[in-house]
Amino acid sequence: MGKRALFIFLFCIISLYSVYSQNIALKTNALYWGVLTPNAGIEIGINNKFTADLLAAYNPWTYHDDKKMRFWLAQPELRYWFCESFEGHFVGIHLHGAQFFGGFKDKRYDGYLAGAGISYGYDWILSPHWNLEAEIGAGYARLWYKESPRIPCSKCYENKTGNYLGITRLSLSISYLF
Repeated sequence: MGKRALFIFLFCIISLYSVYSQNIALKTNALYWGVLTPNAGIEIGINNKFTADLLAAYNPWTYHDDKKMRFWLAQPELRYWFCESFEGHFVGIHLHGAQFFGGFKDKRYDGYLAGAGISYGYDWILSPHWNLEAEIGAGYARLWYKESPRIPCSKCYENKTGNYLGITRLSLSISYLF
């Protein structure tokens, strides 16, 4: 009797979960690719009004004259959809964390950032499995880093902190829905 009840319980949970036509989307932000930053995201439907999104990006490149801005970034977001998940208007709250190293002029920066923000976006259905999404978000980031001359010097740095208030999320993403 116990195994049968467990089977019925699991069947009901799986059935309720699969009521929604799309539950998972894999995506990439075309704006990041425009600056040669590989990125990928996954969005999971929680119910017909909420989804959880996670974006990750990594930039390993060094440009000419040893100019570089290497970083990794993670940005989780909880979204509320006005119509239904993966369709139309949404608002979200997101966190962000990153580690960066690089510089383009006389200084090098080596540090971290963390913060949060709010966002608004719209998702267009292109076909049963493909969507196009635009999003903009604003928020706050706290930075703590070492600033040093561009010439490598392990003892010639200054510890600094900074605050950023502005755009924290900007995307034009293509997504594939399962």
